[in-house]
Amino acid sequence: MIQISIIVPLYNRPQEIDELLQSLVNQTNKNFEVIVVEDGSTNKSEDIVNGYANKLNVKYFYKDNSGPGQTRNYGAERASGNYLIFFDSDCIIPQNYIEIVLQSLEKEYVDAFGGPDATLPNFTVTQKAIGYAMTSFLTTGGIRGGSEKAGKFHPRSFNMGIAKDAFAKTGGYSTMRFGEDIDLTLRILEAGLSTKLIKDAFVYHKRRTDLRKFYRQVFNSGCARINLNVRHKGSLKLVHTLPAAFFLGNVFLIVCLAVSITFKSLMFSLLCIVPQLLFSLLILADSTARNGFLVGIKSVPAAWVQLCGYGMGFVKAVWCRLILKQQFDTTGFVKNFYK
Repeated sequence: MIQISIIVPLYNRPQEIDELLQSLVNQTNKNFEVIVVEDGSTNKSEDIVNGYANKLNVKYFYKDNSGPGQTRNYGAERASGNYLIFFDSDCIIPQNYIEIVLQSLEKEYVDAFGGPDATLPNFTVTQKAIGYAMTSFLTTGGIRGGSEKAGKFHPRSFNMGIAKDAFAKTGGYSTMRFGEDIDLTLRILEAGLSTKLIKDAFVYHKRRTDLRKFYRQVFNSGCARINLNVRHKGSLKLVHTLPAAFFLGNVFLIVCLAVSITFKSLMFSLLCIVPQLLFSLLILADSTARNGFLVGIKSVPAAWVQLCGYGMGFVKAVWCRLILKQQFDTTGFVKNFYK
């Protein structure tokens, strides 16, 4: 008998948790509990959460700030269900999500699962563009939620389920500041536990609200990839290095452009910008076809931020951890777990 506990870490986002809880009220299957853990917020959401007490089996906790990973552990320790589902607070859950998950697990039980994300029509143009940048084959290779092979699919904590006994066996989330969800997934796979992607168990994910916050997120992700490989030898794949190659390649082209301008070589200057123009036009065309022209326009800078931000974080972590041999698990924006 699967008993679900939904765990949500929360930091200064009362509007988001209100929308998330309302979407859970609308579930076709309401056989679950919800645990909201406020991670040292200054703008608390206790009154909002308690306002759903007559609609949901919901519990609210407040703790000192320690980041989302440790906050999820805190919630898991207080969960009464035997299967844990983690959502980020900026998610809205389709009304048949729980029903889909239970049907899938009853048909083929696994120790852990993950699901993809999508956007709603009322999301902002920027949110839709960032969603495109994070999921498009042209930017991430389609590896975020695109593979059904358990050995390759890595559930992310914005939409992830794991049996409580498997969570205990792997030790839960580590103290990594970012990349903690992939670290947990790698330990799940290393322990020989079963996983799968439930494609229909998607969530509407608002992601970051502007490109500056998005840059911080992807920069941290680039740093985390090297930190993860230090912890889990062999976890680094060729696809993970492509944003760094993209970033360094563009640095090279910028240097060449500067040289060509210095020596007044118009033809060489044009050749230096052709790759960037072609890439931008390809993003524009693909995103426009999928999302409309306005989102297509905004997807161009979002794609550049995604690739260059990740690549910069990756390169910095290579320098700090692999060359300078610095012994710590972060080189990014440490104080911005949720930003």
